[in-house]
Amino acid sequence: MSRHLIVRDNAVLSGVDEGSGPAVIFQHGLGASDLQVAEVFPLLPGYRRLTLECRGHGRSEPGPSDGFAIAVFAQDVLAFADTRGIEQFAVGGISMGAAIALRIAVVAPRRVRALVLARPAWLWDPAPPNLRFYVEVAQMLQDLGREAGRRAFERSPSARFLVDGSPDNVASLLTFFAPDRPSWTASLLASVALDGPGVSKAQVAGIDAPTLVVGHQRDVAHPLSHARELAGLIRRAEMLEVTPKSDDRTSHIREVSAGVGRFLSRYLKSGALQ
Repeated sequence: MSRHLIVRDNAVLSGVDEGSGPAVIFQHGLGASDLQVAEVFPLLPGYRRLTLECRGHGRSEPGPSDGFAIAVFAQDVLAFADTRGIEQFAVGGISMGAAIALRIAVVAPRRVRALVLARPAWLWDPAPPNLRFYVEVAQMLQDLGREAGRRAFERSPSARFLVDGSPDNVASLLTFFAPDRPSWTASLLASVALDGPGVSKAQVAGIDAPTLVVGHQRDVAHPLSHARELAGLIRRAEMLEVTPKSDDRTSHIREVSAGVGRFLSRYLKSGALQ
């Protein structure tokens, strides 16, 4: 694996480029990094995996606060592909990464040979209600700070609601109160959660790339209904439902990895990603 840097809006962004063969760009979720992708991305020989850590994530600098937007992240990813000499690729991602991939499939369709949308949190509208908890956490961080904000969130009706129906979401949200989180965490969370892919339903319906949509139950932030709606709307899409992370994290990772691997291998072998 090798890391490569690009500069966008005076911010240094860090990306990973590993393997050889047809290129597959795979993006992480909100607050995560390349480590999240590395955990679930199938270790198949014969393809090249790239991940750009979005502004304010992983080793990437934040840049200006108005750069915390899915459309900006998508342009950064396309710029990273350009610097690595990649014209065409499969593109995918987890949660926020899926929204980035969805936008790229709409704005750069000639470059996209296949699409993977894992645990989508957005359809096409901004500020989806399933992400209101991220906005709430951002407000607590801003108003109360990390320690008091964490205590307030743990006692909140939102946390109690999520513990019953989606405990993995609670665990994820609590990580934003960790002491090693940077000062811009609240701005990042609120800006992205209130944002959207910047595409229309008609544009999503017009995607012509073979598509895999991955979802599961017991995930309020990433409703299974979102995954099913996208799979039903995109003409060449297929749906994969996996074990919820809250039930069995190991099985979840194994099933996502195997499902994405099967999907990519089918097109790699057919030469569709060449």
